[in-house]
Amino acid sequence: MAEIDPKVAALVDSATKDDDSDEDALIAALEDDSDLDAFREQRLQQLHAEFDRARQLKESGTGTYVEIKDEKILMDITTSTKACVVHFFKPDFNRCRIMDTHLESLAPAHYEARLLRINVDNCPFLVTKLKIQVLPCVIAFIDGIGVDRIVGFEGLGRTPDNFTTRDLEARLIRATVLVRSKVSEEDDQRATANKKAAKTEEDDDDDDDWD
Repeated sequence: MAEIDPKVAALVDSATKDDDSDEDALIAALEDDSDLDAFREQRLQQLHAEFDRARQLKESGTGTYVEIKDEKILMDITTSTKACVVHFFKPDFNRCRIMDTHLESLAPAHYEARLLRINVDNCPFLVTKLKIQVLPCVIAFIDGIGVDRIVGFEGLGRTPDNFTTRDLEARLIRATVLVRSKVSEEDDQRATANKKAAKTEEDDDDDDDWD
């Protein structure tokens, strides 16, 4: 997606968290900024275009973290959607529950990608095709092609077992499946609280290998 003005991005990102947001109010907020005279028309056009795009994407299922229970449906979504993040999980694996808390926090902020999960028991073909052996496994897809794979908590945060939602967001931004940083400190604190609630038992030292 083309780079948009930071001021426009901030307004749109704020609006996408509020289903009752009014585009006219956003435009008024932009027009009230006295520093925008030289670029006002360009920024207004950007705001219109980005707001319409965000609305269309949210109507198509972005902004929520959804479980898919059929692998054929999942394959259809990943090949027909520009950007997807898929968590392959097992419900009884504690580390998968922790990953869920972070993805649930990311979803409302990132309308540009679909965030999905599927139980590995429901997708044996994909598990074999994608050679998934360790859980949690999060794969980022662009136009149906995997562009990044997070195995366990590998490559997240300063230490694998102590990563934040913003660490996960940064990793997915580097993979270009997410556009820009949107997670607030409040979002991160909420995810950390949920993570602690999900941690009902001590994790093993190693990632969860179910084979």
